[in-house]
Amino acid sequence: MRRRDFIKIMAGSAVGWPPLKPVSAQAEQYPDHPVKVVVGYAAGGGPDVQARTVAQQLGLNLGQQFFVENRLGANGTIAARSVVQSKPDGYILLFSSNGIAPTPYIYKNLGYDIFTDLTPIATIGILDGLFMLVDAKSPYETVQQFIDHAKKDHAVYGSPGVGNGLHLAAEIFSKKAGIKMQHIPYKGASEVMTGMLSGSVEVMFVTPPSVMGLIAEGRVRALAYTGSKPFPTFPNVPLMKDILPGFEPIGSWGMFFAPAKTPPEIVEKLNAAVRAAIQAPAVASIMQRDGYIPDNRNVSETAAYFHREVELMGDAVKAAGIEPN
Repeated sequence: MRRRDFIKIMAGSAVGWPPLKPVSAQAEQYPDHPVKVVVGYAAGGGPDVQARTVAQQLGLNLGQQFFVENRLGANGTIAARSVVQSKPDGYILLFSSNGIAPTPYIYKNLGYDIFTDLTPIATIGILDGLFMLVDAKSPYETVQQFIDHAKKDHAVYGSPGVGNGLHLAAEIFSKKAGIKMQHIPYKGASEVMTGMLSGSVEVMFVTPPSVMGLIAEGRVRALAYTGSKPFPTFPNVPLMKDILPGFEPIGSWGMFFAPAKTPPEIVEKLNAAVRAAIQAPAVASIMQRDGYIPDNRNVSETAAYFHREVELMGDAVKAAGIEPN
């Protein structure tokens, strides 16, 4: 038997071993220097806390520092634009909440294509609800009391910008409740909170992680939770769907992205690393405390989920009557 034929036979049999995927030298060595994670939201807010928590664990697991840089404005699109324009080598990543999902429908000129210029890597967790909050000094102790007020008087709410998930939640609530409220946009959820505590706005919708301490301290009051079931830490907060039948749960998620054309091997490596990071006790305890269900999607499943979320947010934008600007 000729040596060439022998090699072919052995390659075909290989005692039942599955074919190995080729791994580039670049992916094998990745990361060999610090990785920057760009977050489009204010320091101390929910997405920032999540990004820093997971980034720290990624650094421990992969042996390189993953550090967070905050770039605020326009529902995270400024941060996204900076990542899209960076070198696609895995060393500059984006972390975003679902606030990025409606942006194609509210901005005429994003400066990038949300589907073709960003590569979804992994989702760290999914939260199926938001809190509807008022200042603890507010006279409103129930959703119905607030609705009655808004029907008679001028009601004002705040959100971290036009078209983000928190804005859409308030608009959908307004339509379902049959009321109209004035919207004051801010640069971040922490600024909205400052505005509410100072009396500039009366109500806000917000993800639980950034306000749980304030609720526990009695500085703010949660009138309702928009999830499908009670929030674990505050199970006595009423469900919005029980107050306004047919109110669809509005939640949140956190996701890592890379610039398009980042080598698939690096994207796969990051996906595996994120999935491992969220299983670490230090990370899992924080995610569970904040009401997030850990996610375990692979790269293709993450991309499919992201596409569906963007399309669903597009429907919400249209339902809210928000025109692109």
